Amino acid sequence: MVRTTADTLYTGISTDPERRLRQHKGELTGGAKALKGKGPLELVFTHPMPCRSSASKLEYQLKRWTKKDKELLLRQEIRQLNLLEQLSGESRIGTEAASD
Repeated sequence: MVRTTADTLYTGISTDPERRLRQHKGELTGGAKALKGKGPLELVFTHPMPCRSSASKLEYQLKRWTKKDKELLLRQEIRQLNLLEQLSGESRIGTEAASD
């Protein structure tokens, strides 16, 4: 997950997050168009996954979350939700966080 100057969070997958960040920053070719001109960029979250399929599922779930929920993840305040175990199913972060 990358944070932009405008404090937005961009989620993507890569086998080499540092290289991918360099691409997004324009140091290497191949960065996402959505991040062009949004720098400086900061890599704020990575999580190793066992395979591309799992990484894609995690990315899909995270992209559906609100910014508030992503910020909670970054602050690691959602341990009680068993975040990574829940990612194969529906994210319950919005409903459970509201009821706590």
